This record gives sequence, structure tokens and C-alpha cells, in this order.
Amino acid sequence: MAASRDFVSRKLHSLLGVIPLGLYVTQHLTVNHFATRGPEAFNEAAHFMESLPFRYLLEIFVIFLPLLFHAIYGVYIAFQSKNNVSTYGYLRNWMFYMQRISGVIVLIFVTWHVWQTRIQAAMGADVNYQMMVDILSNPGMMIFYIVGVIGTVFHFANGLWSFFVSWGFTVTPKSQRAMTYVTMAIFLALSVVGIRALFAFV
Repeated sequence: MAASRDFVSRKLHSLLGVIPLGLYVTQHLTVNHFATRGPEAFNEAAHFMESLPFRYLLEIFVIFLPLLFHAIYGVYIAFQSKNNVSTYGYLRNWMFYMQRISGVIVLIFVTWHVWQTRIQAAMGADVNYQMMVDILSNPGMMIFYIVGVIGTVFHFANGLWSFFVSWGFTVTPKSQRAMTYVTMAIFLALSVVGIRALFAFV
């Protein structure tokens, strides 16, 4: 029974990492990228997202609750898993290891980012271009955000590879190798989008 619950929990953890959280990360980075077009373009994009109908229900059930489960169960997996990269230095072993490390980085980054934006917005602050300019004007905070964005994108892209394997979409070595290239391309593309957006606020 315990093994069955663990199997279901791992499947749900993997699914939520892609849908909805992976899709949300992609959408969030895309909205942030509007900053490269100037303050007005970013503020319009941010305002559009804030004006979505049933916004709070969407945030609770599509973002925060899935994120909470994914984070808590992810920490459990991270501390339960054994690191054997020193013995078996294969690429996938390293990716498995880095997935756990990046998960901790993402948890810290997302918690801080939510505090700086969503919680502050709930307390009356405006989530706009100037807010991000003020945050990223601190060089230490800029480095923190760069590491956080790259860690988040890596965690999503590498998790996407694991999702396709664990859900039986890529079962052959050839399909898994092809998926490695696809997820690497996704990692590079979203990293460029995210980093360009950050520097647009400087």
C-alpha cells in the first residue's frame, strides 16, 4: 500500500511539474520578456495578467497548491535519494543529481520572489516595471535572480525529460536521446528569454 501511494505521489509530482507549473514558468518568462520592449509594454502585459477573470482562484488552484505539493514532495525525494555520481558518472546520473540541487535552489528563489512581488502586492505595492528596477538595482539581487531563473529553467527542462520517460512517452534509447536534445534546446531558449528580461530592468 505504501509503495502504491509513493508511486501515485511520484507520478502526480512529475505531472504537476510540467502541467501546470512548467507551463506557468514559460508564460511568466514570456510576460517578463515584454520588459525588453520598454516599461509601458511590460506594465501592459502585467496588467493583462492581473486582470484575468477568476485570477485568485487560478493562482490558488493552478499555481500555489500544485507548487506547494511539488515543492514538499520534491524535498522529500531530494533527501531520500542517494547520490552515486562519484561511482557512476553517467550524464543521466548527473542530471538526476542536479535536478535535486536545482529543486532546492528553485524553492528558495520562488519563495523569495513571491514575497517580493505577490505578498508585497497584497500589502498595497504595485507590481510593475519600476518594482523590478528597484529590486534588480542591487547587484547581489541581480545575481540571485540570474541563478534563480537559470535554476528554475533547468529544473523544468530536465524534469520534462524525466516526465516523458516516467509516463512512457520515450521508452527507447533513441527517443530518450532525441528528448535530451529537445529539452536542452528548451533550457537554452527559456534561459535567454529569462536573462534578457532581467537585464531589461537594469
